[in-house]
Amino acid sequence: MAAAALTATVSAGAAQAAAPAPVTPVTCTAANTELTVKKVSSPADHLLLKATNTGSKPCYAYNAPYLRFDEAQSATAVDFDSVPQAVVTLEPGKSAYAGITTSSPTGTHRHKAHDLGVTFTNRAWTGAAGRSADLKLPGGGVYVDDSAQVTYWQATRALALRW
Repeated sequence: MAAAALTATVSAGAAQAAAPAPVTPVTCTAANTELTVKKVSSPADHLLLKATNTGSKPCYAYNAPYLRFDEAQSATAVDFDSVPQAVVTLEPGKSAYAGITTSSPTGTHRHKAHDLGVTFTNRAWTGAAGRSADLKLPGGGVYVDDSAQVTYWQATRALALRW
């Protein structure tokens, strides 16, 4: 009887040891995501930035991306009204979205931009998370002005374009 009890204990211990360890998410960067940008029909003067996790671990898309149109000296403004309820977590193969307002009727210094530099931010929002990615803007370029802004990363396309 004691041998049977010992066998059951060893078997239960072996089953526990075989359980996979939880996967710890990493920060999303240009190295573990594929970034694309496209023009949308609605709302007007908007682009949609999409980040798809190409890595093998979940990643966190913190805050809003740093954006730079062409050779701009400063990052595009962030729409702070778009803060999501939680950090967007991307499982492998899944995507996050950021909406980009390129111009508005009150904007000034309108010009045609051809390239978009995108950099993920770190958790504390004190700097970049990894290197920047350079994307070509759709349609040979888009018009931007000083009212341009970007949303925080969102879990869906609809949420990103709501702002």
